[in-house]
Amino acid sequence: MDWITVAIVLFCLLVSAFFAASETALTGASRVAVTGASQGGGLALAAAALVPQLVAVCHADVPFLCDIQRAITLAPHAPYTEVPEFLAQQADLVPAALDTLRYVDCALLARRITARCLLSVGLMDAICPPSTVFAAYNEITAAKDIAVHPFTGHEVPAAHVERQLRHLREFLR
Repeated sequence: MDWITVAIVLFCLLVSAFFAASETALTGASRVAVTGASQGGGLALAAAALVPQLVAVCHADVPFLCDIQRAITLAPHAPYTEVPEFLAQQADLVPAALDTLRYVDCALLARRITARCLLSVGLMDAICPPSTVFAAYNEITAAKDIAVHPFTGHEVPAAHVERQLRHLREFLR
């Protein structure tokens, strides 16, 4: 379960980096946008949730680390399969492991997001099940939109980048 430790460390580094960046003359706190896909999408959601006063726009494509307890029962491929494989051998750790995973679950963090958000989901995604992305999306109370791609898996169509640029341009006006 090394990826959980990595996620927690990345979340901490992310917050530190945002506070450092907000103190420079180059970025205004009201002009920060975060973006990423898969693990990067999860980190974009985490940044928007953990430092909401600094992030104004969040783009998260096929985000990982959303509704983890559901994902570990659904996803047929790694990395989510690593958790049940570990817990099958360490049954006594199930409660502690599930409690720990809540700290990095972006669906649980999402209600703290105040940034304008654009998410994307592939309905054929076998790595980050679509229901887990919708779980995070449904918790966001800020202005939000989601691009649903019925025939994609764990990737983002090239045309989606144009939508992201339009979304960002609206913010920068």
